[in-house]
Amino acid sequence: MDNNKEQETLGSPTPEPDAGLDRDPEDWVTGDEPMTAAQRSYLDTLAREAGEELPADLSKAEASKHIDRLQQRSGRVSGNGSGATADS
Repeated sequence: MDNNKEQETLGSPTPEPDAGLDRDPEDWVTGDEPMTAAQRSYLDTLAREAGEELPADLSKAEASKHIDRLQQRSGRVSGNGSGATADS
């Protein structure tokens, strides 16, 4: 291992306001990837409760937006929703 190389790091030396929690799903680095298994399962539950059918090939960002919308509609959560927590 070469100790002269600068070590790669994650995060930032300065805090990010609100820790990036309100970042638009469209701005996610992985937003174009297929939705996660957890998103798919939860979205299936929410859509069934709402009597909606959604495409099964949504991206992570699209799934997050639908989750936020359906959570607000169902009253499952208060505030801004939490679809962004699923693998963002």
